[in-house]
Amino acid sequence: MLLVLILIFAGCTTMSKDTGSDIVIMPLGDEVRVTDGSIVYALPLTVFEFDIAARRTIEVPGPYAKYAGEMLGLNNVITTEKETWALAGVTAEIVEELDPSQFYVIQGTTLMQTNLLALKKNGLVLDINPDVYSGTNYSNLQGSAENPSMLFPDMGAEEYVSTRTDTAFRVIKADTAFIRVPYLIEMKKGMTLEEQAADAARRILELREGKHMILTGETNIFPQDGAAIEEINRLDREYTALFAGKSMTETKHFRIWFTPVLSMAGEKRTIFKFSETGGVMPAAASSGTPVLIEMTPSNKTRSLNLIVKPASSEKAANAPDKLYYRVPDVVDFRISSGNETLYTGRTLIYQFGSTVTLPSNFIIGK
Repeated sequence: MLLVLILIFAGCTTMSKDTGSDIVIMPLGDEVRVTDGSIVYALPLTVFEFDIAARRTIEVPGPYAKYAGEMLGLNNVITTEKETWALAGVTAEIVEELDPSQFYVIQGTTLMQTNLLALKKNGLVLDINPDVYSGTNYSNLQGSAENPSMLFPDMGAEEYVSTRTDTAFRVIKADTAFIRVPYLIEMKKGMTLEEQAADAARRILELREGKHMILTGETNIFPQDGAAIEEINRLDREYTALFAGKSMTETKHFRIWFTPVLSMAGEKRTIFKFSETGGVMPAAASSGTPVLIEMTPSNKTRSLNLIVKPASSEKAANAPDKLYYRVPDVVDFRISSGNETLYTGRTLIYQFGSTVTLPSNFIIGK
């Protein structure tokens, strides 16, 4: 704070005692018009930018799940399609934005010399600059929910249609008699799901037996290198998944912005809600477990308003020649869910501090 005051006084090489008629500094509103040569600035506003990491797990049952125990002896396999979420972590970044309720305009009829630059360098005021919001864009769409690895393109059976040959007869009239002439017909029939499962289970057992023979040197039919083992392992995993099912876990990030208000100090406020079935949800959602933030200000700057020199008259108190700036307060904050603490931090929050003014003879010089 001492450094800020030194910069303020350093910007004032000379001071004038009577400049109130030439310089006007007022809050920007409907009744205040900006003229040529005016300076518009805003007071800073502290915003929390939360990065929420959530793990999504998708489980898909295999087409032969009900035969897993009977044909392969597998237990605890995936039998129903399910999607679950788990909260992986919460981190917070501090962003400085323009306070929409604290815009001010400096108007003058003479050449102005101001130490506004010194205040801006120390973050006590902000320019009307669109770059402030250049990093606040974010999309939660980080990939499609459909994943090719969750499909079952190979059902594991050697054939899916069985062909049966049968003998049929047709009657032919020859002279005065009728004779039956046999002929062959082929009938095709699709395999049942149980027959396909049995075929796939047989192939799995054959793959495992073949791998065992390669590893023990009992056969020289297959290539004797690691590529054969890797391919057998891949096929084993793919065919076993037809019975055991497949699961996939991915981490998704969500971005939420939260603006503190002084009335929130010392209270717990909901940032968002989280559910095992729905993941990250808005704070106003009817379901889910609330994730809360609790902010405890140190009140180190609250006494700044008490040491301002009282005005000698009502006219001096309402004189529109004071430069407004904002001094932040130190705030401890804690993010929790239930009895678990997810994140703690300590930062400066501008709107929890004080708005202070400088008299015109400290900012205007000739």
